[in-house]
Amino acid sequence: MTVKQYDMSKTITKAEFKKAEAEMEKLLAKATAKGGFDALTPKESKLLDGYTETVRIYEEQNYVLPMPESLQGILQLKMYEKQLKQKDLAKVLNTTSTQLSEIMHNKRKPTLAFLKSLNQNLGVDGNLLLKLA
Repeated sequence: MTVKQYDMSKTITKAEFKKAEAEMEKLLAKATAKGGFDALTPKESKLLDGYTETVRIYEEQNYVLPMPESLQGILQLKMYEKQLKQKDLAKVLNTTSTQLSEIMHNKRKPTLAFLKSLNQNLGVDGNLLLKLA
């Protein structure tokens, strides 16, 4: 059993995805039945990592979710993705909870520093941010 290593520039076929997904599920079932991932051999752990990466890349390439069309939607999505509360997001974005709340409720315009922080700290596309601001 060998696993191909993929990078994001290569396209993974649906057949490769299905095979990787099936093999990944077998290894996960084995680990679950035996009480955890420690029950897998080092070779099986490496295979599981490879299959998981293949599935992840395929899903990123083929199941792209559209980005919200408002700054408020982007902030809510990032809070959900990172499992952050509003006050935690404010810390990540180097702003106060009050300012973040005002931006989220359309009572304050975002500053350039805020948008830059959103781009650098959360990976939101800068062009999209400029369009929405």
